[in-house]
Amino acid sequence: MHLTSEEEKIFDGESGWAYQVSMRILVRLGDLFGATELMPIESAHISGVSYKTLGDAPIDFLEALMEAGAKVKIPSTINPSSFDKEYLAKRFPEDYLKKQSRVIELYQKMGVTPALTCTPYHLRQPSTDCHLAWSESSAVIYANSVLGSWTNREGGPSALAAALIGKTPNYGVHKAEDREANILIKVESPLRNETDFGALGIHVGKLLKNEIPVFEGLFYYTEDDLKQLGAGLASSGMTTMFHYQKKSGEEKLETLFVEANDIGDTIGSLSTSSDQADLIFIGCPHCSFKEIQRVVQALKGRKVKKGTELWVCTSSHVKEEAEKYVGIINRAGGHVLCDTCAVVTWIEKLGIDTMMTNSAKTAYYSPTLNKVNVALASVTRCIDEACK
Repeated sequence: MHLTSEEEKIFDGESGWAYQVSMRILVRLGDLFGATELMPIESAHISGVSYKTLGDAPIDFLEALMEAGAKVKIPSTINPSSFDKEYLAKRFPEDYLKKQSRVIELYQKMGVTPALTCTPYHLRQPSTDCHLAWSESSAVIYANSVLGSWTNREGGPSALAAALIGKTPNYGVHKAEDREANILIKVESPLRNETDFGALGIHVGKLLKNEIPVFEGLFYYTEDDLKQLGAGLASSGMTTMFHYQKKSGEEKLETLFVEANDIGDTIGSLSTSSDQADLIFIGCPHCSFKEIQRVVQALKGRKVKKGTELWVCTSSHVKEEAEKYVGIINRAGGHVLCDTCAVVTWIEKLGIDTMMTNSAKTAYYSPTLNKVNVALASVTRCIDEACK
């Protein structure tokens, strides 16, 4: 991989250890994937923030970077943490809270914005055709597919390295020829709601390797539906983008047909329990303004029943925008949480055995990551379950 004279100096340590190790991470990554150079990026989004999933060991590395004077070169944000400040922080040991707070503090001292969300595009939407270094899989696929930005699926360390250098290697979907669809997915029956879109993503993601699909048969959808589709694809597979408007010539691609029973079977396989849910969880990926409105519409003035928790997770930015609707949810007995989500906190330590969610991604991960049973259903059914 070709380095400029300035990049070579950083690689050799002339700008200090923090930038040297970051440059060496990027060069190693570029060498592995056949990149020819580093390219400037508009922003970075970094995973590896939740203390639950991070643990103690990486904190030492972050400490070392900060003490070596590391500062990000471009706008950078971070993924959700293990707690929100108002509700969950009171329900776990003080030691957990201190360590989580230290992780966030270390990122802040390096100049990272503590957005603590998996939907950084709601805070600041990247430009079309710009290059990014994002490491949250659902955000990566959304940026490439819906926003028209260009980013590989980075790991937390490589996204942080890119943030500190301000560049990333030019391989993968940073190249136009690697962004073309190479398999056609024909959806044979209408999708009813966001849960069907997520289930479609899980089903197709399992069948693909890192292929890029183009979907035919998606007639009625919102950006939130596409968000759930992408989150499902990225959870069960390694796809970094998809197309949802077929172009001339793509009808000749290898074709995979998806029928109604494929969607139904996927929802059934992701639902590990039919028991009454202890937790109703909406907001994976984090809710948009319109999704919070939909929760309020589904509540219809009802109250959350005793013994059941309703969590609606979003970013602090969207929570502030939706203040009126947040108040309605709170008064109904629900909780609008920001900075966290059910996947990256210890819900099993709260006495929760069964969770109902409208997110196929959550249903896919939670039985292993959270050790709870899951029921997958639309937001309307979720709210009915919370209030019946």
